[in-house]
Amino acid sequence: MQPETPLNEQQIFQGKLVTLSLRQVQLAGGQTAQREIVATRGAVVIVPLTANNEVRLVRQFRAGIEDWLLELPAGSLEVGEDPDRAAPRELLEETGDQAAMWHKLGGFYASPGILTEYLHLYLATDLTPGPNQLEFDEHIELVTVPWADVITMIGQGKIKDAKTIAGLMLAGLHRGLIDQKG
Repeated sequence: MQPETPLNEQQIFQGKLVTLSLRQVQLAGGQTAQREIVATRGAVVIVPLTANNEVRLVRQFRAGIEDWLLELPAGSLEVGEDPDRAAPRELLEETGDQAAMWHKLGGFYASPGILTEYLHLYLATDLTPGPNQLEFDEHIELVTVPWADVITMIGQGKIKDAKTIAGLMLAGLHRGLIDQKG
């Protein structure tokens, strides 16, 4: 049994990437509550790993926090776009890299308390570098970091982006680069 039942929902904002709705729900005890829901089309996150076990990251300015973050390449899905097609597009746009090998590692929700966004995670290997194809409003610098340094940077709080931390951890487990014995 679900702990709450939606009663109605009102869309209050429609943007290019998100929709904001207010949802009225009835709780199991009979009371009503309001939920704020931010809906997206989903996104892809890519862990580009070089033959030398280096990760290709992007240093990107993020308007929401008005600061730069070190992140994995990622991007929103277009309407109806298959994530398997979006991942190579986003990798090329942000890094200029093309990958000969792709491994889908699953995915995860970004912030399910308010956000519907599901992030599809990919590992990209056998990279061929090239020029990136940034959109006009993106501020991105490409940064290549050895695997061991990336893990240290997470521990030191130098990588603060949740999708990047989750993506690196899942890719590291997949590749055997992280000890699971803990």
